[in-house]
Amino acid sequence: MTSSSSPPLALVTGGTRGIGAGAALALAEAGYLVLATGLTEDEVAATPAHAAIRHARLDVTSDAEVAAIVAGCERIDALVNCAGMIQRGGKEFDIEAFRLTVEVNLTGSMRMCLAAKDKLAASKGAIVNTASMLTFHGSAYAPGYAASKGGVGQLTKSLAAAWAPDGIRVNAVAPGWIATELTRPLVEDAARSAPILSRTPMNRWGEPGDVGGAVLFLLSDAARFITGAILPVDGGYLAV
Repeated sequence: MTSSSSPPLALVTGGTRGIGAGAALALAEAGYLVLATGLTEDEVAATPAHAAIRHARLDVTSDAEVAAIVAGCERIDALVNCAGMIQRGGKEFDIEAFRLTVEVNLTGSMRMCLAAKDKLAASKGAIVNTASMLTFHGSAYAPGYAASKGGVGQLTKSLAAAWAPDGIRVNAVAPGWIATELTRPLVEDAARSAPILSRTPMNRWGEPGDVGGAVLFLLSDAARFITGAILPVDGGYLAV
């Protein structure tokens, strides 16, 4: 967060639900003004109102829409890339499904970073991308998702190195198993949830706010000498 007479602005893609909404709320409660985006008008309209959060529709695969939303921001102090395709078990062996998953998760993140770069350089701001456990290991069922999240990890390191001279830090969070609307069927299925909990040393599902706290840390002055890092937020899942 930069020092200014006005609150810093955070742009959070995918910020209307799940992990993105958790990040948006954490930033708002820390004093940011937040612009949180969702893919559809219905998604945006269904998002609860918050005094410090403005919601807007955005398709991160559209050059024109990305350019327009960035142009509409007077300044950008933080960019959080949470928009993404979820795992679609087996469907990504179809080349079009694979392509779309990479286009949203990886290319969409790069598109946002490039569009926001000048404003982030002006504010000496920071970026947090959303990686995954599949940044570190593969998936027999979701090759597109795993490939895209592996790419997000390497993109994060590459931009960190490239943009450090501009004063822009670039890091990523790698969420583990997080309880969201999308994962609720899995959370509520004891037979399917049990193996996840047994592999997770903290023996619980994560909450969106757990990831939001990590995002807030990586954007803060407390992390001012951290760039190019991928921070697991997984309850110890990768440790075993």
